[in-house]
Parts: sequence; structure tokens; C-alpha cells
Amino acid sequence: MTIISLPGSSGYLNPTEITGKKVTYFSNRYVLGLTLTAGIGGLLFGYDTGVISGALLYIKDDFPVVNNNNFLQETIVSMAIFGAIIGAAVGGWLNDAHGRKKATLIADVIFAVGSVVMAAAPDPYVLIFGRLLVGLGIGAASVTAPVYIAEASPSEIRGGLVSTNVLMITGGQFLSYLVNLAFTEVPGTWRWMLGVSGVPAVVQFILMLFLPESPRWLYMKNEKSEAIAVLSKIYDPDRLEVEVDLLSAALEEETLSKNSVKYTDVFKSKEIRLAFLAGAGLQAFQQFTGINTVMYYSPTIVQMAGFTSNKLALLLSLIVAGMNAIGTVLGIILIDRFGRRRLALTSLFGVVLSLIVLSGAFFLQSSQSFSEICEAYFLNGGCKRGSGWFAIAGLVLYIAFFSPGMGPVPWAVNSEIYPGKYRGVCGGMSATVNWVSNLIVAQSFLSIAAAVGTASTVLILVGVAVIAIFFVLAFVPETKGLSFEQVERLWKERAWGSGYETESLLENGSNRNGI
Repeated sequence: MTIISLPGSSGYLNPTEITGKKVTYFSNRYVLGLTLTAGIGGLLFGYDTGVISGALLYIKDDFPVVNNNNFLQETIVSMAIFGAIIGAAVGGWLNDAHGRKKATLIADVIFAVGSVVMAAAPDPYVLIFGRLLVGLGIGAASVTAPVYIAEASPSEIRGGLVSTNVLMITGGQFLSYLVNLAFTEVPGTWRWMLGVSGVPAVVQFILMLFLPESPRWLYMKNEKSEAIAVLSKIYDPDRLEVEVDLLSAALEEETLSKNSVKYTDVFKSKEIRLAFLAGAGLQAFQQFTGINTVMYYSPTIVQMAGFTSNKLALLLSLIVAGMNAIGTVLGIILIDRFGRRRLALTSLFGVVLSLIVLSGAFFLQSSQSFSEICEAYFLNGGCKRGSGWFAIAGLVLYIAFFSPGMGPVPWAVNSEIYPGKYRGVCGGMSATVNWVSNLIVAQSFLSIAAAVGTASTVLILVGVAVIAIFFVLAFVPETKGLSFEQVERLWKERAWGSGYETESLLENGSNRNGI
């Protein structure tokens, strides 16, 4: 069967348009197994994000030097992010050169070693080194898992399956708060919290040994028989023939161009620049709109709101993490129905609203005139509790809007918008942008809050979210339900206009004739 290329924005026919058969989320257990196993990388990512927020409360108790130093607290949190920046950058190359499976196995080993180092740390500085190792593993996993899932997923459910990785991230955060609460009364509290994070890495390592390499990566490396064997477990015979033809066309196109891709090549092609701008921009705005400020520091934020008990702060943060996981499930349901772009915009509008509520709560709490009114009417204690609950409401509202949209959308979009030979490199670069942005936020939040006040710090996030809305409107196209080949066509048309194909055919014809 030959895949027909049609003029217009749709480019290659979608496989489901040819076969008339669609795959659902639960119709193929093999795909679901691949997705859940790869998603353990997301679980590691989420667990570490959440667990450090609770562990930090007890690390400060064990190490007085940490308790008296905001910069050291921020470094303990952000050193994992610094490691993730390196891990993501190297992970992109590792994915393209050695495959998604090997990259995952390497990430698991590094993460497991880092968790042991953290649990055994005799001082804050060894703990920081352990955080660096864990970060390297998380960074590599954050690149690998979405790409591995996307390349094994039918196009009609690709967004939802990639979003399952984000569900694993939010599920890991929720699990971390449960673990934090479970170990509050156990000697060596924070050591247990950080040490058990190595268990999922070991589990994933064992499971990945029995799973195949990405079929798309295998095909592009000319290991066609192995790729087809994997694809045959995903698609029925009619759909399999279509998918193999699409891969064959993609391989032929890549063969005509350079075989290897350097990081600098991303900026030489206009369509790849546009795709990377959209992908990296979404990753940056995901962080600068404050999600990991909330997740890393939610117990601290709760205490800022007036709830001083460590245990109560963790319990209220557990509610926030639970909302995050529930919202991600909603995102999985909506992303392939509602679309990536519309979901991101709806999410951002809600984020703006909820951050204004959160900022207002902190403003009321810090307002001298508000305190004087409370004291005048003998309501000071009630006012403080009221503004504290107002802040909790803002946190929950923020998560309710963020988690279905800006949580999964950046990862889903980045797993599907790049051509095959650029997917690992661009995915790694955009994930690096995510982690750099994450580092900036984590390393600066407490210091900025101390300098200008928590209310003003949250208002800065409001401004960023407004800018993000305009960015999505201008630079992020809709990719719902499109094949990889259709998405590639979309970027070429954005870069060169609808007439690019005719020019390309003429150029190829000239090359074949020796002109």
C-alpha cells in the first residue's frame, strides 16, 4: 500500500482515515503496559518533587546550619533540578544515539544510587551531592518517557497516553506526601522519605529489561524486522501496513538529508526553529507560572499562611497533591477531545484567576490595616485563620486549573511536534529549558518572597501567566489527532507557506537530474 500525500494542511492521510479503525485507551493491553512501565520515570520525577518539600521541614531540624540559611534550603531543593538540566541535555543525545530503552535503564541506575547517597548523608553537603545524582536520573527520564510512549502510541490516543506520564508525575507527588506523613513519627524521618525513592527506579529497571525498544527508533536505525515485530503487537494487519508505509516514507526523507543531527542544526531550519520555539516556550511557561513553586514549597506556603504545625502543613499539602492527580486524569480525558491548544488556554485563564486569589490572601494576612481592623473587633485569631484558609483555597483552585492543561500539554506537544531525527535532540533541549526554568523558580522563590513579600511574588507569577496566554495564541498550533508526518507538514507550511511543497518537488527533481 502506498500512502497518498494530499495537498493542504492535512498533508499525509491520517492512518485512521485510511483503515477506518480507531484504537482506544484500553483496547490494547500491550500499549498500556508499555505506557505504564515507561511512566514510572514520571513517578520518580513526581516523587522527588513532592518528597523534598516535606523532608525539608525535618532536614532543617537535624541540621541547624540549614535551618538558619534560606540559600542552603533552596540549594538542597534545586540541586536535583541542576542535575536534571544536565540529565535532560545529555538524555536527548542518549535517546537518539542508543535508544529510549537504554536511556531509561541508565537513568534508573543513577537515580537508585542517588537515593542511597541521600538517605545515608552525614551532612547537608553529601545530601546535596545525592540530590545532584537523583537529578541526573530524573532529567534523562523526563526526556525519555514521553518520547518512548509517543512513538509506541496510535496517533488518535497519543496525547492521552503521553499525559499518562504526567499522571504518574502527579501520582508520584501524591505518594510522596503520603510517605511524608507516614514517616513523621519515625526516627530518621527525612532519610526514609528520600531513601525509599530508589524502589520505583529498581522496579522500572527490571520491567524495562523485558520490554522492546521504541519501534520508530528501531525502524529509523534500519532494524526494520524488529520494528515491525513490535508494531504488529500494537496494530491490526491493515493498520500495520499503513504505519509501516508511513515509517518507510519518513526514513526515505531522512536518508536524503543528513544522517546525524547536532544541537546547532535545530536553529538552521526555519520549521524546526518554529517547532522548538513552541515546545520550549510551553516548557518554560509551565514552570514560570509557578507549578513547582507550589509543589516544592507547598508545606512552607501553608505555614506562611498561618498553619505552623509540620504535620498539619503536610496534611494540607496532601490535599493539594491529590487535586493535582485528579486534575491530570481530567486532562487525559480531555486532551485528545478538547485539543492541546484550547486546553492550555483554558488552563492559563484559570491559573491567572487562582493566583490572584492566592496573592490576595497573603496580602490580607500581611496588611497592617487589616490586622488593626481585626484587633478592633477582637477577631484577630479568626482573621488569621480566615486568610489562611483563603490561601489554601487559592492553592487548590490553582491546581484545579493547572493540572488538566498546563500540566500535560507541554509534555504531550513536545513528544509529537519534532521530525523523527530531531525528536531526541529537540526533546532534550526543551526539557532542559523546563529544568532551567524550574531551577530559577526553586532557587529564587524563598529569597524573593522574603525581599518583596509573598503576595507580590505571587503577582509576578500572574504577570507571567498572562504573557503565556498570548504566547500560546501566537505560536502553538493544534496537533490533536495528527500523525507525526502531518505535524511535520504543518510546521513546513507555517515556515514557508502552502506553496513550499511544489518548490520542494522541483528542487528534488533538479537534484535527481544532476542540476
